[in-house]
Amino acid sequence: MANIRPFEAIRPAKEYAERIAALPYDVYSREEAYEAVQGKDDTFLRIDRAETNFDYDIDLYSDKVYEKANELLQNMIEDGRFIRDNKPCYYIYELTMDGRVQTGIVAASSVDDYVNGIIKKHENTRAEKEADRINHVNVCSAQTGPIFLAYRDRKAIDEVVSKIKNGEATYDFVADDGVRHRVFVVDDVEDIRVIYKEFKETDSIYIADGHHRAASAVKVSMMRREAKGNYDGDEEFNFFLSVLFPDSELMIMDYNRVLKSLNGHTIEDLHEWLKKSFIFVKEDTSEIRPAKKGQVSLYDGSKWSLYEIKPELVVDDPVESLDVSILQELVLDPFFDIQDPKTDDRIDFVGGIRGLKELERRCNTDCKVAFAMYPTDISELFNVADANRLMPPKSTWFEPKLRSGLFIHEIER
Repeated sequence: MANIRPFEAIRPAKEYAERIAALPYDVYSREEAYEAVQGKDDTFLRIDRAETNFDYDIDLYSDKVYEKANELLQNMIEDGRFIRDNKPCYYIYELTMDGRVQTGIVAASSVDDYVNGIIKKHENTRAEKEADRINHVNVCSAQTGPIFLAYRDRKAIDEVVSKIKNGEATYDFVADDGVRHRVFVVDDVEDIRVIYKEFKETDSIYIADGHHRAASAVKVSMMRREAKGNYDGDEEFNFFLSVLFPDSELMIMDYNRVLKSLNGHTIEDLHEWLKKSFIFVKEDTSEIRPAKKGQVSLYDGSKWSLYEIKPELVVDDPVESLDVSILQELVLDPFFDIQDPKTDDRIDFVGGIRGLKELERRCNTDCKVAFAMYPTDISELFNVADANRLMPPKSTWFEPKLRSGLFIHEIER
């Protein structure tokens, strides 16, 4: 059963919370990160992407970068911009975007639960992407970006969360992107007991977003275990920072594809190819968004066309039935010769938050065609993870993004 426990968070002093909170480190390119920190001395991005404190020619993975991150973190603790709670607590983290509310429990999740498959993943990780966060966590001795986890609704947890949210929030601010963030501290002994017990009775928890952060946290834990020799499993380095959301409150957005080449074919060839496996539904010069599972929209530079998978080609398999898998197997691989979308530079991925206009823009600049996808459902994610299978890359896009810097889990003092 899941071991999801309270912890003594390092978190912003109330008056600094809005200025410190930052989008995750990995949503920024290097250029964007340098631009984002300008004039913002308190932003946590200076710690998450500490290369921004140096001239642009510094190696991103230099020891100096990680040492600088730790120096800045310690300075902000010492000068009072960050405070440390003096007892283990849970925290309630509510995000409101476009009127939709999702509320999670901030907690320390067990590394052993990840290793033993209680905390389930649905995508592979890449060693080169893990290495950066391994160094960041190890040098700072702290996890600074939460892993986004999901669980099936638990009524007792909902009741505790609802009760506490009727009180006054510790933090309450609206970020630059219009997302409202509220945080409540859960320090009542009975509330803590209920939350811990409910998670203890949960047999499956799912990584929604943050696979590389999770894998990095686990590897640092293993490094600390090996260095210690003897450990009892209760040490903080055996747990990682997470926010756990009930599945009923989560929304996955579309994750769309743009192609930079037609692989020697014409647009007419592509439409004819699609008709082998898909039913043509309609076309228009205006945007057409897929309305249900099995539909995909194609933008060819001048018009939108909506297609729907032929019923006889629908399969009963948690991975192969995903719309992103269908497109990969029936179109991207055989027509575009894109066999590995993770490494092929002829394909790019555009999160649904950017809208269909971004697909049109890309087709008028550096791309030839775009595919707008119907969003993967959270139940599909659960089914893939439960089957111990993996989704194709870039299958899910979650919004809103959790802010870094609101909660820090110190793994060793």
